[in-house]
Amino acid sequence: MFNETDIKQAIDRVVTRTFQMDMTWDWPAGVAFYGVGQAYLATGEVKYLNQLQMWIDEQLEDGIPDLTVNAVSIGHTLLTLYEQTKEDRYLEVAVQMAEFLRTDAVRFANGVFQHTVSQNYDFPQQAWVDTMFMAGYFLIRIGTLLRRNDWLEDGLLQYHAHERFLQDPDTNLYAHGWDHIAQNNMSAVYWARGNAWAAYTMAEALHIVEVTHPSYMKIYDSLRDQLSSIVRLQSIHGLWHTVLNDPTAYEETSGSAGLAAGLIRYNEAIGAPMYNAFIQKAMPALLSKISNNGTVLDVSAGTAVMKDADGYIGVAHQRIQGWGQGLALVFLSSLLTYKWVKE
Repeated sequence: MFNETDIKQAIDRVVTRTFQMDMTWDWPAGVAFYGVGQAYLATGEVKYLNQLQMWIDEQLEDGIPDLTVNAVSIGHTLLTLYEQTKEDRYLEVAVQMAEFLRTDAVRFANGVFQHTVSQNYDFPQQAWVDTMFMAGYFLIRIGTLLRRNDWLEDGLLQYHAHERFLQDPDTNLYAHGWDHIAQNNMSAVYWARGNAWAAYTMAEALHIVEVTHPSYMKIYDSLRDQLSSIVRLQSIHGLWHTVLNDPTAYEETSGSAGLAAGLIRYNEAIGAPMYNAFIQKAMPALLSKISNNGTVLDVSAGTAVMKDADGYIGVAHQRIQGWGQGLALVFLSSLLTYKWVKE
């Protein structure tokens, strides 16, 4: 059980603090404002939508930079704004992003996107699990919205390729990255936020992709097996460690929020409260990580595919991060519409 007023107040604090951050047209804003969009849909607070419009309109007026796979994540906000306002200018830019992915984004191994963090960093023939949220989920959303089967199928291709390269058949957890040149998973670490990107986006896909599509059961099976491992790694405090299978690693908030949101959306997709006990356990732990001024605490900084588990454990987690704000909002917003926790 939870107090709906408390959840809404926490959402409002996080949204307010998020708009006090200065972010560029890149993935921190993409994840942060996706979360704000979800908060609007769950609460109906028009001020959240208005703030999103103001930020996007200012960026469009200034001109957006060259696109990368990560920066396409802002397309999620463009789609939400279009769906709510029907203003074509948002859809037009989202279409540009989809076309960039289809025609210009670097690929390897029969079509999987080479992950690009920014214009300054290049990782030749590497697939990162982050891409499932940044680009794969976006293509599924816009492809379904506009009935563009080529975009939908490209998004599904990304899901299946990342499953093939990243999901370990023994643990069912997702490694952070794959190096196609070296033909290995590099450090092969099971990173919490990386597994959250996979779990949440696959759970959302189950609400979008037709059950009669061949991809539906592929996604379902991958997610089912991943979550069965994820819940067994939840800490006694209700969160997950930044290296999932290392109980000495610090408990990390953004990954925990994304994983818990994935559990909620999976339960809704299968129509059963299978993972309620784990969701209930995560609720107070995650709420305790939201400060009075709306900063989401203990969020790991930007994380490349590190050399080893110690590299992930050594990533700082003292500062506010856009992805921490956004994933916390995704979880809190999912709670508001989740009937089995309210009952």
